Amino acid sequence: MHSLVQPNAWAALRLPSGNLRVLQVTPNTTISLGKYGSFPTNLIIERPYHLTYELLDKRPDEGFNRLRIVPPAELYADIFSSDTNTPTSEDATPAPDAEGADNALPTDVEYSLVDSDSGAVVAITDRAEIAAEARQTLTLKEIEALKKDGTDAGRELIAKLMLSHTAIDQKTEYSLAKYKLLKTRKYIRRFSILPLDIPLLNHWTLEDKDPSKILDMREEMVALVGCWANVHFGGEDPSKAAQPSVKIKPEEGEEEEEEAMEIGEEAAEITDTSVPGRWLVIDDTGGFLVAAMAERMGILYPLEADSTNTEDQQQKTKPSHIDSFSGNQPTLKEGEGATESHAKKSENVQEKPEPEEGTKPSSPQTTRKRPRREDTIPYAHANTITHIHANAQPNLSFLRYYGFDMINPFHTPSHPLASHLTALSWLQLLEPSLDAVYSSPEPSATPEEIYSWKTNRRSTFHRKRKRWLRTRHIIDSTRKGGFTGLVVASTMDPISIMRACVPLLAGGALIAIYSPTIEPLTELADCYSLGRRAAWASNPPPSLLSKPTSEQENFPGNEDFPLNPSLILGASIQTSRVRKWQVLPGRTHPVMTSRGGAEGYVFTATRVVPAEGKVEARGNIRSRKSRKVESEGQDKGESEGAE
Repeated sequence: MHSLVQPNAWAALRLPSGNLRVLQVTPNTTISLGKYGSFPTNLIIERPYHLTYELLDKRPDEGFNRLRIVPPAELYADIFSSDTNTPTSEDATPAPDAEGADNALPTDVEYSLVDSDSGAVVAITDRAEIAAEARQTLTLKEIEALKKDGTDAGRELIAKLMLSHTAIDQKTEYSLAKYKLLKTRKYIRRFSILPLDIPLLNHWTLEDKDPSKILDMREEMVALVGCWANVHFGGEDPSKAAQPSVKIKPEEGEEEEEEAMEIGEEAAEITDTSVPGRWLVIDDTGGFLVAAMAERMGILYPLEADSTNTEDQQQKTKPSHIDSFSGNQPTLKEGEGATESHAKKSENVQEKPEPEEGTKPSSPQTTRKRPRREDTIPYAHANTITHIHANAQPNLSFLRYYGFDMINPFHTPSHPLASHLTALSWLQLLEPSLDAVYSSPEPSATPEEIYSWKTNRRSTFHRKRKRWLRTRHIIDSTRKGGFTGLVVASTMDPISIMRACVPLLAGGALIAIYSPTIEPLTELADCYSLGRRAAWASNPPPSLLSKPTSEQENFPGNEDFPLNPSLILGASIQTSRVRKWQVLPGRTHPVMTSRGGAEGYVFTATRVVPAEGKVEARGNIRSRKSRKVESEGQDKGESEGAE
């Protein structure tokens, strides 16, 4: 993950109130923080994360707020300093006197609290006692006037609120810190920029957005699913070194755009199922589970080495009214911008050698070459994620926060997910013959026919052929199986999911299924209970007696055995919830209030391969009694020999 804020990247802004705001850092735009103010986006681009900024006041000749980096010494001044400069009652503004002041309140007005049922008076007080409890002497109008002034980033307002409190000296250390923190969050104009990693995205979705989109998955549940499924970096692709492909290029001197057509050796190659690091995923959380797995596998964030285009983009998108972060405003003279742009263009143009005498200069049409379109992405064979969905297109909208679009993966070919993430539908997995692309014949044509067509027809042919090759490769490699693990977070029936996906797993593969409620998982655990497994071993279904073990894995299920219980071991259900605690000297206790929603449960199990044939025990079988008698005889013989 990048350590600096990149252009067009997604980041999270933590406001003084503690709320998060997720936005895309688009160059040459303005970010508005509501009542706190606004600032240009270019002031935070290429700046480190986790910095705390403060919005300064607008200058008279500027229409935007500048930023100031708050040093750690200022952020933690109250913690580092041993003596807290708390205002006393002598410095505070005196409260209005109820007897001699001009704005004294009448004391003859009484207020009573009456029981609505019986009509009896519960309590009686006057207005002077009520006003005495209001220790803040600043009126609402004065506070609003100070807020409109907006000077010193809100620190002046907080200081006046502290000085105007008549009972500030009566507050305890904890009460004073709580009061100051409350006013600071309300009026200070500071914010922090945080990287949008998975824990932060999870917290923002649960607290500020719609938790049902991710099935109320808390951070600890995401960690449980990743740990029990053993999601980790699966190693480098062993077949990455040599990937044969045949390309057809236009002959030299042609004007047509240079096309590279993959014949099919590379794309049609089926993944070697013996390679570990391949996970099967059923994700109904909009791609959040896929993003969490990709982060653990190291394929979620774009590589920092691919930053050449980013530097060029920064030079183009750098605003003319702001010079970096120093605050300088360069003024371009008339014609200066055009001169600089012309100089930059001339540097990129390569000098063409002059033609020799007696030779005909080459025409511009024969020397001009257009950029080649690289539309074919070689899929990786290890450290991959295969996503199964129930729609026409996979719903992986959360991946857009990390610069990847599953619908158009060719827009970001350098992203690791482009070659490590594949998707197919349930129809393509269970009934591939019903899929229109998979069942269609292979588009083929000779090179002579291809280059006799027009450009549009050739592009259509290449697009259809590459789509056919990709679809065949994904479906064939998935149906061949050999996956390292199965991860599920779906509203579908887990029994139907296991019936279709367990045969695709390799021996020893780990399974982790998340469900917001426990009822579907209990039914699934009952299918792999000890009683069903013993009944299967003693009296299997008659229809499977004549079939080999490989065909028994695709058992469709019946009333007694919804699933084949011999394929799974160690089935269990668990949950976890982290409680927040307030830790203070003498005041340590759990926080009594927290967000609601589904509790969330995880089903875990291990895929096993049943042994073929009858398992027999070998060796000298002796009863416990015979071994005891033999050992007593040896001891008696040893004692007699010693005598």
